[in-house]
Amino acid sequence: MGVRSFIVFVSFFMLFLSLSSAFPKHKKQYKPCKHLVLYFHDIIYNGKNAANATSAIVAAPQGANMTILAPQFHFGNIAVFDDPITLDNNLHSKPVGRAQGMYFYDTKNTYTAWLGFSFSLNTTAYQGSINFIGADPLMNKTRDISIVGGTGDFFMHRGVATIMTDAFEGEVYFRLRVDINFYECW
Repeated sequence: MGVRSFIVFVSFFMLFLSLSSAFPKHKKQYKPCKHLVLYFHDIIYNGKNAANATSAIVAAPQGANMTILAPQFHFGNIAVFDDPITLDNNLHSKPVGRAQGMYFYDTKNTYTAWLGFSFSLNTTAYQGSINFIGADPLMNKTRDISIVGGTGDFFMHRGVATIMTDAFEGEVYFRLRVDINFYECW
């Protein structure tokens, strides 16, 4: 085989490889191995609602002001929370667990936050925790965040949670609907 024949062969081989990987026959459709829909209710401490508050600003650009969210898209505020989780969208329904973690507002030109939290569930149906992490572009109707693990009935589970702001009342209360799809179940 001459040099020219070798170059033609390698060229056709490379063309074949590039075309075969560029047009896959079909995408794999993933089906969840477990699915849950839960709601959590966040009531931010505003200086007047200590009895009902489930979250508090722990760091703010204004320094000592921990009761009013910062102007300009709340940039720089960090809040921690311990929110009730319910099976429906009623704040007064019996809690099935707690959503515990933090969020911080991380963009100056739109409402967006970064979330890191766990659902600790304690019901007859489910025992254990589910761990979430990811960006929350609040202006989008639905947002996906990663499920990075769990304990108990959710041991080593991974997947995607689609969150949606289900209701809000000013800057004091909001309710999130969390549609949980596990794609790795142990």
